[in-house]
Amino acid sequence: MQNFESIVGVNFWTALFTLCNMLITFLILKKLLFKPVKKMIDDRQKEIDDQYAEAERRRQEAEQAKLAYDQEIAQAKQKRDEIVREAAELAHRQERDILNAAREEAKAITAKAHSDIRQERRKVFNEMKTEISDIAIEIAEKVTEKEIDSDKHRELIDSFIDQIGEAS
Repeated sequence: MQNFESIVGVNFWTALFTLCNMLITFLILKKLLFKPVKKMIDDRQKEIDDQYAEAERRRQEAEQAKLAYDQEIAQAKQKRDEIVREAAELAHRQERDILNAAREEAKAITAKAHSDIRQERRKVFNEMKTEISDIAIEIAEKVTEKEIDSDKHRELIDSFIDQIGEAS
């Protein structure tokens, strides 16, 4: 059998230099490649995390804005309903006031009409009374052919007409 070293071909110095070369290559790669790549990956991860945080912040702002908008809409609807209710109440009050004023005016017109009718009736009655008195005096003068005291005669005729008016 041949020597183990010659079959395997492992030389101590070659193995030591290979190990040193691998260590040096690892350190160089770590310094020049792994650190920048790790830094780039960490920076990218931080940027992604920042974007997620910004998106979450904007989502929360949007939710708050939506809540504020919903509250404003609710307040606007409430105010609209209040304005409509007040307008309806005002319209009903005005309607009642107008109807009451119309009723009062109708009552006043009716009362004035009744008063005017009574007054006109008295006036016509008094005019008729005067005319009848004058006619009666003329007739009495013609009948008696002498002049009678007109005041006394008028008084008699007025009492006669009053008696007729009360009877009718």
